[in-house]
Amino acid sequence: MYATPVVVTGFTATRVHKLTPGQKTANRVLATGRAPVEHGFAHLKNWRILTKLRTDPARATQLLRALLVLTNLEVSRGF
Repeated sequence: MYATPVVVTGFTATRVHKLTPGQKTANRVLATGRAPVEHGFAHLKNWRILTKLRTDPARATQLLRALLVLTNLEVSRGF
């Protein structure tokens, strides 16, 4: 019915442990999917929309999703 939330993190390289090509590709895919969301939140912060948000978290999630969609539309239009 409902999917269990999952946190996906990238792979970290060290001096001793280098990343395999597959891990590098996985990091690239993760960054590609994360970038539009981070840009959307940056725009919302610049517009100061979230400063006066006083609602319960379930409604806030729906509101933020809608705002991110609208923000991405505005940004893609060039405003």
